[in-house]
Amino acid sequence: MGEYGSVIFIAGNLPYVSEIVPLMIITKLEQYDIPGATAIALTMLTLSFILLLVINLLQHWVRKRSGQL
Repeated sequence: MGEYGSVIFIAGNLPYVSEIVPLMIITKLEQYDIPGATAIALTMLTLSFILLLVINLLQHWVRKRSGQL
């Protein structure tokens, strides 16, 4: 869920070991696998929204317990 170019150099880009999601999406698009690229992107988008929701709920819970509403 980060940048595309700079992370490839750091990660090493080994297939099934250190591949990053944007590279997987680009690879699917280059192979004209639009549904596959869309599925990966939607999965990451859903995961991002779930993580944001969990973080927000945890922050609300901590504020509520400490009395800082």
